Amino acid sequence: MSSKRPFASKAGFKRKQVLQNVLLAVIVLAFISSLPMLFLRIREHGGSDRRELQALFQSGAFERAFAQSREMLVERPLDFFLLTVNGFSAYQIAVSQINSFDTLSYINNAIWSLRRAMLLRQGASDGRIFYVLGKAYYHKGPAYADLAVKYLQKARAAGFAAADIPEYLGLAYAALRDFRGSVDAFALALAEEGREPSDVLLLSIARSYIMLEDVESAKRYLFRCLEVSRDSRTMTTARLLLGNILYQTGDVPGAEAEFLKIIEENGENAEASYRLGVLYASVGDITRARAEWRRALRVDPAHGPARARLN
Repeated sequence: MSSKRPFASKAGFKRKQVLQNVLLAVIVLAFISSLPMLFLRIREHGGSDRRELQALFQSGAFERAFAQSREMLVERPLDFFLLTVNGFSAYQIAVSQINSFDTLSYINNAIWSLRRAMLLRQGASDGRIFYVLGKAYYHKGPAYADLAVKYLQKARAAGFAAADIPEYLGLAYAALRDFRGSVDAFALALAEEGREPSDVLLLSIARSYIMLEDVESAKRYLFRCLEVSRDSRTMTTARLLLGNILYQTGDVPGAEAEFLKIIEENGENAEASYRLGVLYASVGDITRARAEWRRALRVDPAHGPARARLN
């Protein structure tokens, strides 16, 4: 009896080892066979996230699209789709901000994401990215106007059509003091079919013509601006420019009417009173001139030109 036990023990151990090996093989096979299904589920989940993100952006939920794309970029920092959604959302949020610091923060984020996306597609022309980059650089400030022109022109060259590209080009050229380029771009903006020119566009065109010393064209656009505008600040600026042109071209009564209209429509205005004083002084009425300069200082004690005239 005792001599058979070692053989029985060894046989039992071998059977146990065989069973373990078989069980391990079954587990490995089961795991391998489940991999395609697991990979498919991961891809489906990723696709679902992308569809949700795209739906958020298209519905105008830019804050949520921005936050969600930023979270997803932590794991996938070189994902072209996520970078573009993040950049486009950041731009949309930026232009709706009231605080200039917040605007610049989102603009910088938009530029960073879109430049990174652009590097991933070197050699490819994506007009959408060029378009938003151009506008983002314009909003970043006059020092970046050259980049605004560069990317807006690249957007046009890539065949991307947006109605406001000529207007932004005109503004960017004006910031570069290329007033001929500005006027040419604004002319394209006015030529857009079915698009009514805004008061801001008309005022910008007038300013460019003033810098080109084409006062007749400037007057024409200032009058059009005053016809369509309902914004008091825009109208005040247009009347100040128009009054100054009329004064310089010898139409003193016309200039006086424009400056007085500003005060009549909007109340006291330091700049209008100052220019009235200059006008009265030019025709020899020093008493009225000094009265207007004192009036300007009452409205704005820091108005340097009025104080200099009184002194």
